[in-house]
Amino acid sequence: MDATTEELLAGAGLPGAEVAAWLAADETISGDYRRDADAFSRRWRMGADLLNRLPRKLARSAGEAVAATAILTRERASRERFLATHVETIYRALSQDYGAFKRVEVLVSDAAAFLPGLTPDARRLAADDGIPQGHKDGIEIDQGIFLAQVLAHPAAGMHLCHAMLLPRPESLERLAHFRAHGTLALDGASLERQGKASHLTMRNRRFLNAEDESTIDDLEIAADLACLDPASDIGILRGDTVDHPKFAGRRLFSAGINLTHLYHGRISYLWYIRREMGFVNKLFRGVARPDISPDEIYGGTVEKPWVAVVDGFAIGGGCQILLAVDYILAASDAYMTLPARKEGIIPGASNMRLWRFTGDRIAREAILYGRRLDCDTPAGRLVCDEVVPPDSLDAALEAVVDGFTSSGVVSAAGNRRAIRIGQEPLDLFRRYMAVYAREQAYCHFSPALIANLERNWSAQNRAP
Repeated sequence: MDATTEELLAGAGLPGAEVAAWLAADETISGDYRRDADAFSRRWRMGADLLNRLPRKLARSAGEAVAATAILTRERASRERFLATHVETIYRALSQDYGAFKRVEVLVSDAAAFLPGLTPDARRLAADDGIPQGHKDGIEIDQGIFLAQVLAHPAAGMHLCHAMLLPRPESLERLAHFRAHGTLALDGASLERQGKASHLTMRNRRFLNAEDESTIDDLEIAADLACLDPASDIGILRGDTVDHPKFAGRRLFSAGINLTHLYHGRISYLWYIRREMGFVNKLFRGVARPDISPDEIYGGTVEKPWVAVVDGFAIGGGCQILLAVDYILAASDAYMTLPARKEGIIPGASNMRLWRFTGDRIAREAILYGRRLDCDTPAGRLVCDEVVPPDSLDAALEAVVDGFTSSGVVSAAGNRRAIRIGQEPLDLFRRYMAVYAREQAYCHFSPALIANLERNWSAQNRAP
């Protein structure tokens, strides 16, 4: 930055001496980790102090807003440069030289303590807690920059993918009970063994089975147990009945991400990463073991086929889930959408997966232009395996379960891995997630996101 920038920051009321010191901080990457870590950590803390001297985002003048943007932009660019050289050193330290598996939420927290300023600490995150999304500066983008660089590194990224495919500790604590009783009831999901099938029901009845912070952990725990249950051969995924007056008493698959909670700042950036690398990826790949890589080429996971039953609609994240299962049974009046254009976010791994079902042109129309795919149409049937009248779903599901399990599913895991190695091996997923981690972070805090939610969702008028 030049003298003009210094004048701009000083003109926003920031102390001249502090501004000058921050701008003069050495940005050279020497290649020596300790030297670079000390220098960059110091300047990141200086930048955070300058940002904290400005009013909160909503109360800033035009000049103060420009100054805040300048600080954030410069600091994010410096993190990218630093991590491009030193990300493996940091990951090795945090993972005890690849000896410890840490989920993304633990990893970014530990990174904040290991190298102050690299990712936001608990105090900075708490300051944003409970305020609307449009009032935040987007400090969580630093988490996205860090995770993108970790995932972009082949060894570190594959190790992190492995960590996220391991069963959650909460799942292992419940496994014996589920094996004995065949039932699990959580707020955001339930699981019940019926014959040879484990039925996972998505539950967020007030919000049309949308996904949010209240459902993400429960869905992943239920998926873990369904995969690990030795007494069932197949998983069934379906939405619960809902409370909304328009659909009261009806089953619906999923309304996707809870846009009301998103607008009101109640969904963290890490929610996206935890979902894609945890719950959804476990549907697609199964649950990993700590002693064997989940890489399809020489490793393996504990997995079984999944069938999704689509009642009503599969919107956004609901549609994303469908692309990760093995068989889709849909009601003839159901439909699917990926309204990324109207929301302003990236629709999970759909950009990598949808075209395998529909071809490139329909996939682009759905993602970039909001095309609706009715299940009982030629385009919809490219995604759905079977479409039946709504009142025939239960009978059709029994037939599907019988078809999958009547001869046993001994080869199911091997066949799933063989399909994945041709379509989406774990290393390809890692590379995709490296892009997704960074781009979704910026989308999550984009002014366009707020404008889209107000324009297309009237989110400002909806109570969370």
